Amino acid sequence: MIINTSKTLSYILRHRPDKFNIKVDKYGWANVDNVLNELNIDLEHLNEVVKENDKKRFSFNEDKTMIRANQGHSFKVDLGLKKIVPPFILYHGTKKDHVDSIMKKGLSSMTRNHVHLSEDIDTAHIVASRRKGEDAILEIKAREMYSDGVDIFLSENGVYLTKFVDSKYIK
Repeated sequence: MIINTSKTLSYILRHRPDKFNIKVDKYGWANVDNVLNELNIDLEHLNEVVKENDKKRFSFNEDKTMIRANQGHSFKVDLGLKKIVPPFILYHGTKKDHVDSIMKKGLSSMTRNHVHLSEDIDTAHIVASRRKGEDAILEIKAREMYSDGVDIFLSENGVYLTKFVDSKYIK
């Protein structure tokens, strides 16, 4: 039940709060009581979903009256992300059948606000394995991107975010 609740919560907070009659403010925060009512769960269950989520997708505010997704939104939201100096190399997990296109066009955020990058290969493999097909791990020259003026951010749960990765930074 935790996995189903987590998937529904991701869908609500990252993509379609309107479909569930949930209001999300410009910072991505939704009222916990409204979420509990829409999901028909109690606070204990919601706490477990937030705590057990393997990617730490969700955060509560200090008094646990509001909840939000840490990244992955397909609608405009201000997460208060701070620009950072990234490691020299970051990774992106995808599928082999996408590599040729990526190497020609770069990595775009598509329907989301950012491209998601990982600090380690294992995390990139986990991301890639969520879709069907053979995994491919791309090495991203993140520090070079940063040196060239590309903004890179770090979300609360350790995901590196950027708007676009030009193919010249991909190996």
